[in-house]
Amino acid sequence: MHAAPSVSYPVGRSAFAGVLLGLPGAAGLAAAIAFTLQSDGFGWRQAAAWVALAVAGLLAGTAWARSARGVLHWDGVGWQWEEGAAMGSGAPEIALDLQSRLLLRWRSEASAVRWLWLERTSAPSHWDALRRAVYSRASAA
Repeated sequence: MHAAPSVSYPVGRSAFAGVLLGLPGAAGLAAAIAFTLQSDGFGWRQAAAWVALAVAGLLAGTAWARSARGVLHWDGVGWQWEEGAAMGSGAPEIALDLQSRLLLRWRSEASAVRWLWLERTSAPSHWDALRRAVYSRASAA
């Protein structure tokens, strides 16, 4: 069996993840509108619903805006995560595979956990090599 080829793959803010975060917000907005329209008047319950919707939307938007951006490297032996000038070793775990998108949980050797959304559109020519590397095991030294 051959080892997966080395590959470097860019990771950026995912539009798909933004949509996934926005769908519950849209459902919450529809519910808040319906709740407000069906009520006799605008009271503290309706205000609380709108405040909760605003806080949840702000938290979701902030999380999406602060999503990890960097480069994921596989050299045939191990993984590296490069974010800005910082670089560290670790291991990705597949959390969700949608064929053209991957959600990975990155566990660094410093035990920090990051969630990485990888999309085929970021580097289509390297997508298949990345998928082979993610699904392969590191070779024994």
